[in-house]
Amino acid sequence: MHAVHERLGAVMTSFAGWQMPLRYASETAEHQAVRHAAGLFDLSHMGEIAVAGPGAGAALDYALTGNLSALRPGRARYTMICAEDGGVLDDLVVYRLDQDEFLVIANAANTPVVFDAVRARAAGHDARVTDATADYALIAIQGPEAAGILAPLAGGLDLGAIRYYAGAFGEVAGRKAWVARTGYTGEDGFEVFCRPEDAPHIWDALAAGGAPAGLVPAGLAARDTLRLEAGMPLYGNELGRDVTPFEAGLGRVVKFDKPGEFVGREALAARASSGPRKRLVGLTIQSRRIARHGYPVLADGQDRGVVTSGAPSPTLGVPIAMAYLEPEVAEPGGDPGAGGGDHVLTVGIRGEAVPAHLTDLPFYRRRQ
Repeated sequence: MHAVHERLGAVMTSFAGWQMPLRYASETAEHQAVRHAAGLFDLSHMGEIAVAGPGAGAALDYALTGNLSALRPGRARYTMICAEDGGVLDDLVVYRLDQDEFLVIANAANTPVVFDAVRARAAGHDARVTDATADYALIAIQGPEAAGILAPLAGGLDLGAIRYYAGAFGEVAGRKAWVARTGYTGEDGFEVFCRPEDAPHIWDALAAGGAPAGLVPAGLAARDTLRLEAGMPLYGNELGRDVTPFEAGLGRVVKFDKPGEFVGREALAARASSGPRKRLVGLTIQSRRIARHGYPVLADGQDRGVVTSGAPSPTLGVPIAMAYLEPEVAEPGGDPGAGGGDHVLTVGIRGEAVPAHLTDLPFYRRRQ
């Protein structure tokens, strides 16, 4: 895909060992295209780990926090892999391609860690764990026009029958693919897993077919502002080894009622019982200034948290941020002008205390 991005004039950037398109023209225009029409993303940097065999479901149940053996073929689940102490090693999407075949999608920078952990934890199960990243390219088409653009090119697939977090085998532009109704933008859309040699052909077909509907290529910059508006976490920002799913407000991915043990269960049960040490919240910044990752959040002038992600919101027209706050200052309520309950919240932006208001996550939710 590198030659395709060069042909399109993309600004390239290093990302987790890959060269990726940051933007093609205007990241704001790319963001707005996804919200109102459609955007086309190259996500081939994501890691793919195949887990297959009669014991694959049981192996993933032990390795991950979710109940993957209960997943029906053709469905997907958002889940996490945690360390023994409950810290998040990565957040994942797992597809059950067939009865004894799963595909685990890892963040690019974490693929070696996830592969090694899953392989080690699968020991003793009748399952084969393979790093299949080199076998796949991944193209995402996201936005309200995505289904209409993809449908004429999706041979043998009824896109209307593919529910959210589900997928099916078929063809796109005459090339074999796994097509899933998943994404990282807050919009409806599809992710197309194909052979690397087929990716440029599929990309060009989608780009040509989607141009009349307003589809544009979109890079990492737009992907980041889209996921931020949708309140979706990014590993290394909202998630990491020092965070459990409960701090991130994602305790729902930890399935204590599944059969058998799983790595991190004891620590996660203790965290669920005692309550999180910090909470992930949304902030709207009462200024044009941007609250960046690592900036302090103050309540009544006292340091009580830290920004994890921040950017201008093209959809809302104001800067937004996600931040971890101490639980007692993370509850919205009280005088709206006070920011957070009875506390006056500010963000330290280059020596200036900039007012901020607590905001429910996600900042943006698409119309169904």
